[in-house]
Amino acid sequence: MTTTPAQDPVSYVNADRLNSIRRRYAEEAKKRLRPEGAAQFLALNEAQEDRLHSLLDDPWADHARLDARAPPIKGNEAVRFFILGAGFGGLVYAVRLIESGVATADEIRLVDAAGGFGGTWYWHRYPGLHCDLESYCYLPLLEETGYIPTKKYAPAAEIREHAERIAQRWDLEDKTLFRSDVLSVDWNDERELWTINLFERRGPGADPIQRQVQAQYVYLAAGVLTKPQIPKIPGLSSYEGDIFHTSRWNYSVTGGSQEEQTLTNLRDKKVAIVGTAATAIGAIPTLAKYAKELYIIQRTPAYVKPRGQQTTEVEDFQATVADKKGWQFQRQINLNRHMTNAVRPGEPNLVSDGWTDMPAYSAVMGSPAHGIVDASPEDQETRATWFHALDLPHMDGVRARVSDIVKDKSTAEKLKPWYPSWCKRPTFSDEYLQTFNEPHVHLLDTDGQGPSHATARGIVVAGKEYPVDVVIFSTGYSVAGGRTGGSPAGRVGVEVRGRNGISMDDKWRQNGPATLHGYATNGFPNLFFSGTSQATITGNNVFMLGLIARHVTYMISEAERR
Repeated sequence: MTTTPAQDPVSYVNADRLNSIRRRYAEEAKKRLRPEGAAQFLALNEAQEDRLHSLLDDPWADHARLDARAPPIKGNEAVRFFILGAGFGGLVYAVRLIESGVATADEIRLVDAAGGFGGTWYWHRYPGLHCDLESYCYLPLLEETGYIPTKKYAPAAEIREHAERIAQRWDLEDKTLFRSDVLSVDWNDERELWTINLFERRGPGADPIQRQVQAQYVYLAAGVLTKPQIPKIPGLSSYEGDIFHTSRWNYSVTGGSQEEQTLTNLRDKKVAIVGTAATAIGAIPTLAKYAKELYIIQRTPAYVKPRGQQTTEVEDFQATVADKKGWQFQRQINLNRHMTNAVRPGEPNLVSDGWTDMPAYSAVMGSPAHGIVDASPEDQETRATWFHALDLPHMDGVRARVSDIVKDKSTAEKLKPWYPSWCKRPTFSDEYLQTFNEPHVHLLDTDGQGPSHATARGIVVAGKEYPVDVVIFSTGYSVAGGRTGGSPAGRVGVEVRGRNGISMDDKWRQNGPATLHGYATNGFPNLFFSGTSQATITGNNVFMLGLIARHVTYMISEAERR
């Protein structure tokens, strides 16, 4: 049986125009399909050239301080809980274990490749970086810590500081081993424990230290977007200027710092930035303020909505936001209902921003408003038409905003996103589109192809060489798949072997995802992971991680109680 929503958007959208728009979407998508697929990119951890591989080096770690610390993991000791990842996913899980009474802080060890807490917020320190979700919903444990974000959309340094605040509050600072890569996680049937092999990197010139630890429970919380990638541009090795990836912003090249974003070293420089997704939307306005010339190399236009940044007024926040016990969870639920087009009659829009006015984004996350979906081709086409009709007024508005802001008509047309709202994660900025009105800012639109090659002097686009002093790659991350089957182990880059030595990657390759609630899988006892396969999905990833932490903690506590 198939049910349909009560309100049918198809009835109020012109059918001919809708079909025309869908054809345009299909044409634009086809331009970007390449036979090599993900192989068009190079994950920097797989780069053979030292210059490219070194782009992964940690520019933020305080090696002297970390080298002087007593290691929380010493010999072949046993702990109850081992958590791979010290970003918000790992921290919130540790907090839930402690708060529920399942574990004490002393029974927990966290390991992370970074030199500090924060996960993605440790690595990303590029200019203009803010949370793209309301910080009152995104920053975890606000009610428990009593912290009030300074802005509706908190800047990156503040978010990283909040991760450090959580670690300090729950006594996790000296329980975490940084600069460490886990090599393998193996189940020991005899001891009924997991054996984790890892190596800890030290300061410059020092040899890494191999370590081993046994654990009763393991949680893989290392995130998904952890392996920066760049496009395989022919001739890049010949380029003689500076290069870096936005995940390791090089302030020694640009000048400034995350705290003082004055990129004064670029005043006499020509700069190219490759890519126009979320990271570039944040960085480009600041780059444009300082670079002598800025070339923005675009394959696919960003989908840009207004930001509407606001400073938090403490009294107002306490009176209207944090006004009752459980306020943050209820606000997160309210935001999620608006994201999934599942708002209840009379329910207010507490967040009221660009995430809450695009009901068709629920095509990504699902919604009770969509009814039961039939797998037949006919029903799939009906559903697709319904979503496109629901989405069209919204995307028309997004494209109209480009025309309203960008003065040059040709540039404006190239900046318009011709795809539905669920195709890419939306971006938010009150400065990005305005930047293209500056005479020294140049959009190099590649019509879906990307740059053709590099030379010693610069980048070649559509047969024309653009000499530049700096090339910045804002080209995202490699996502596990292919040889790893997209398993939770493959996503974090670790070999995980369960009962009878079965590899998690092999299990996923052979059977696909087969999980309990998306957080555990048969044959891998006492091992849990985060992810979206057969599990929770939402635009607010930290909210999802919090739900997973509660769920897994409950399963452990009930299993031990019974």
